[in-house]
Amino acid sequence: MIGRMTTQRRFKAYRIHEENRKIVARFESLTLDDLTAGEVVVRVTHSGINYKDALAATGAGRILRRYPLVGGIDFAGIVESSGDARYTAGDPVLVTGCGLSETVDGGYSEIARVSGDAVIPLPPGLDALGAMTIGTAGFTAALAIHRMEHNGQTPAKGPIVVTGATGGVGSLAIDMLARRGYEVVAVSGKAQHAEYLRALGAATVLARQEIDYGSKPLEAERFAGAIDNVGGEMLTWLTRTVGYWGNIASVGLAGSPKLETTVVPFILRGVNLLGINSSATPREPRLAVWQRIAADLAPRHLDRIRARTIRFDELPGAFGALLEGGMVGRTVVAIG
Repeated sequence: MIGRMTTQRRFKAYRIHEENRKIVARFESLTLDDLTAGEVVVRVTHSGINYKDALAATGAGRILRRYPLVGGIDFAGIVESSGDARYTAGDPVLVTGCGLSETVDGGYSEIARVSGDAVIPLPPGLDALGAMTIGTAGFTAALAIHRMEHNGQTPAKGPIVVTGATGGVGSLAIDMLARRGYEVVAVSGKAQHAEYLRALGAATVLARQEIDYGSKPLEAERFAGAIDNVGGEMLTWLTRTVGYWGNIASVGLAGSPKLETTVVPFILRGVNLLGINSSATPREPRLAVWQRIAADLAPRHLDRIRARTIRFDELPGAFGALLEGGMVGRTVVAIG
């Protein structure tokens, strides 16, 4: 009887459809039977708005691999029921990536159902609001740092440059790197937000418009490593200017998916280009990175990075500013 009542209870979700070759997203009333399969049922309290979410919900990018699906690539909440022995009702948890809003229903829903392997226990010291201020963006930043340090990056080797610095990934990367003792150089096209970036821990702020990208396979060494959100010409410039044995973590392509470079930086300077796929990260590394987010990578400026918290019914109107480059920091969605 309890299981039947659970499956028939209706809840609100923001669902993305493909209709007549157009993407249409809207609020709908669903039951548990409408959701993709999973062992763990979660009452969602918070989610976030990521660039990928905006692409998916507006049709500006082809993110979903099947339709319809509930949007939202991350969420935090409380376990309501679980067929996975690792979780019990009442457990605070979070989920980022793992196919949310790509192949399975996502976090823009009062109730979510997911695979047990996708679920991460909420780390000590974090509540759901903080977890979704960090969200996919912060996990991506932390994973980039984790991978770079696994590859030998240390603060003693010199400055790390962060591009796309005012966005969610960039903001959290600056905060985390500064906490770890790195000298951080922030690159942004939004000069009016230079003080925001310095407050997060950037020692230097470079205006994107004033960068001389050069043309030689190798330019003068400027950085010991980089976290790049932009791609294209910016990433090409980083391959030319990161020094010996430096690591470049490629986390985004907001500018362009193209990379026009040579093998010279990789051969003559030993530069490492690390691809960061936060969505498909296996469970054990995900657990390890979230443990670091609660410890030595814990952001110190979440209240500043969280630009706003919106109600669930305000969600459809929030995507435009992100796509237009008008957002700074993170937007959290309060769902339940």
